[in-house]
Amino acid sequence: MALDVGIVGPPGSGKTTLFTALTGVHPEGYGTPHVGVAQIADERLPAVAAVIRSAKQTPATIRLIDVPGTAAAQLGGVRRADALLAVVRDPADLPLLELELLVADRDHVERRLERVRKEAKSGDPSLREQVGVLEHLIAHIDEEKRLEEFPGDLPEELEPLTAKPLIPIVNGADGLDLALEAELRDLTPVEAAEYRNGGSSALGDVVRELAVVLDLVTFFTAGDTETRAWSLRNGNTALDAAATIHTDIARGFIRCEVIRWKDLVEAGSHAEAARRGLQRLEGKGYVVADGDVLNVRFNV
Repeated sequence: MALDVGIVGPPGSGKTTLFTALTGVHPEGYGTPHVGVAQIADERLPAVAAVIRSAKQTPATIRLIDVPGTAAAQLGGVRRADALLAVVRDPADLPLLELELLVADRDHVERRLERVRKEAKSGDPSLREQVGVLEHLIAHIDEEKRLEEFPGDLPEELEPLTAKPLIPIVNGADGLDLALEAELRDLTPVEAAEYRNGGSSALGDVVRELAVVLDLVTFFTAGDTETRAWSLRNGNTALDAAATIHTDIARGFIRCEVIRWKDLVEAGSHAEAARRGLQRLEGKGYVVADGDVLNVRFNV
């Protein structure tokens, strides 16, 4: 599944520096969204890969979108994001940024209300009901309340910014030195670790917090060619996992061989794990657990 996280913040806050620090991409130009991928570090991945003797290891990722400003039109670029990283220089700046997100939501709801009012003239009762909901949403926003606090159901297609999880990132003495993190991103992992005296990047904590906020679990696929980590929403099924790997695999799903990553590592191979009775067969409805190693059998 594609997981998108938007990076927002006032000009000069360092949001593009955060984007570079997380993705390793140095954007050129200004005025358009920057898109890149951040890896989710997971110590289980190399452990599984070592047992399987995979030629390649591929971590799970999160797609990041850095928008160029806080105008309503610019913030539209992250409406489909699953969460937002809010970058500020001073914690006192966060309320103003949240207000700008709220203003952008009001503009978005108001434009939708205008369109639905015209369509409701046809007499369609569902459209009239939607007009009432949108009017209540605007009244809610005018009280400077986030739409995640709205007591009723939000229209699915609305994609409000203030209903998304928001993780503040303070760039400076009171938080993270994003410029330094961006510079260290250009070093090799060994060189960066030496600079940190063996410590881990603070940005790793940011990515892990995103995984928690988005309620993700990680599953693995493991073979001679590649061992790969994949992100999945907690509560999703083996069929959802198959679709995450490839839509054809989901279409031809037959069954899924499942083993806990730790059982596989301790057994030393899939064959030995199966001999010990640690591997089981599951169907489409199996709810994937964090740390599962999956082998999906399919026929297209």
